[in-house]
Amino acid sequence: MMRLLGVLIVLGSLSPRIGAAEPSPNYFSVRPSSLTETKARLGRGDEALGKCLKKLVAEAEQTLQEKPPTVMDKTRIPPSGDKHDYMSTAPYFWPDPQKKDGLPYFRQDGKVNPECRTDAYDGPRVSRMAKMVESLALAYYFTGEERYAVHAATCLRVWFVEPATRMNPHLNFAQAVPGLNSGRGEGVLEGRNLAAAAGCASLLSESPAWKKSDHDALQAWLRDYFEWLSTNRLALAEAAAKNNHGTYYDAQVMRVALLLGKKDVALKIAGEAGKKRIASQIAADGTQPLELQRTTSLSYSRFNLEALFDLSILAEHVGVDLWHDQQPGSGGIQKALDFLLPYIDDPKKPWPYKQLKAVDPQEFAGLLLQASRVYQDPKYADVLSGIDKTAGKRIWLLYPAAKR
Repeated sequence: MMRLLGVLIVLGSLSPRIGAAEPSPNYFSVRPSSLTETKARLGRGDEALGKCLKKLVAEAEQTLQEKPPTVMDKTRIPPSGDKHDYMSTAPYFWPDPQKKDGLPYFRQDGKVNPECRTDAYDGPRVSRMAKMVESLALAYYFTGEERYAVHAATCLRVWFVEPATRMNPHLNFAQAVPGLNSGRGEGVLEGRNLAAAAGCASLLSESPAWKKSDHDALQAWLRDYFEWLSTNRLALAEAAAKNNHGTYYDAQVMRVALLLGKKDVALKIAGEAGKKRIASQIAADGTQPLELQRTTSLSYSRFNLEALFDLSILAEHVGVDLWHDQQPGSGGIQKALDFLLPYIDDPKKPWPYKQLKAVDPQEFAGLLLQASRVYQDPKYADVLSGIDKTAGKRIWLLYPAAKR
């Protein structure tokens, strides 16, 4: 009852915070000015967005009850002997039933070994931390309710700053394969959660809970992590990847660069992405050949497209348009989504490639919503209306409709 009362009090006091004229925060996970547009519309009494905000606030209230995650919570010890080192295991590798000790693990693409999702490793924990920080930071930004900022700041300090609990800024032991290695370049993919969480700190800039010393400490952590991403052999192997791993690497490095004020680095990545990522991965008909090689090819086509969308949003922050980038022999980002559209619209339509597991059309809702905003084509909204159950959720706060 007390928690419900708290939610009602917050919702009843939203209007003083919403609608105020202010500059856009340096929040690089959405298109420039998206959040200020949402806040302005909330201030004008937008009923649909108001419902979304209520759900976001309810999520934030629930998150307040959760203990901040830390790498110190895992039950396994990294090869270094230091629990401050991030550690995870490769999701598609399984014990060899022919070996007494199961070593070395062998690969079964598309079949997730549940071991990787236990408390023994940091993978689920870093994902949860990022989601917690995002919920709390966005709730604070839209409402001004200080307790959300306090808990978001605590989560960030516990993960990145406090000596007793902070993660060391590297991924040397990510996505290891037992019996083969202690970490792989593919593990860099999991760092996207680190960059996303760190990016939420900008939403706390008006709160006394996020001090200059916190900002400086996080920046120092990001500088060390950026150095690791730029020089470590595992990271460089990921940079050279041709498929979704390479796309996510570029997006992650670009986000960290923007957070550090390295606009030249971000501009270089954005400027090269048309040929390096879009043209090399999207064929003229919109297929993504490297993702079609996977045993869950529809899922991976979506996954890589999400990375390309993320890269396109980041590129907007340095004045580069990747949404409409057209290279010889490539259909571009919109064509890649259009190729998937019939299978999203009609889940019973046979997918002509390998897909080991069923796909929920809901997984494409974010792409469709963003595409409807970027390309201003009603077909995306039409398909979205047929499959979407996200109406009223936070995603609509992040991608508001264009002004009319």
